[in-house]
Amino acid sequence: MADQCARRRLVLIAAATVMIIFVIITGNALMPGHMAWLTMDKTYRSDCPIARMLDLVGDKWTLLILRDVLVFGCKKYGEFEHRVERIPTNILADRLKRLVQYGLLHKVPYQDGPKRYHYLPTPQGKAMLPVISAMRDFGETYLGGRVPAG
Repeated sequence: MADQCARRRLVLIAAATVMIIFVIITGNALMPGHMAWLTMDKTYRSDCPIARMLDLVGDKWTLLILRDVLVFGCKKYGEFEHRVERIPTNILADRLKRLVQYGLLHKVPYQDGPKRYHYLPTPQGKAMLPVISAMRDFGETYLGGRVPAG
């Protein structure tokens, strides 16, 4: 139990650190008036930019999907589905939809009948690469992780 609490604290510290790095790197990207890429009906728990980032990418799958797009070049649903973490398909569909709605990914058709899509990063999605890199560095340095094979 104590180990689990310690791990959760480390994850929260890492998430807060990453969100601070995101604010520093992207400058005013999180300032009011510069968030047109987010859906207007999004409800946030507070005005804090870190809390808002966690509302956007704070679950355990969203950043992994962004990692797969930005680092490993995944574009197709099946490519995400077969990654080492094995995201459940219902969650994958939901997170891809959210990332498109929030303007971090474009959904581009590449086949008709049945209709199939590529998921490509937008400029806002590409701005997440330094955040993902910082998380990788933290995980390698303090948690003994290693980058999975592409």
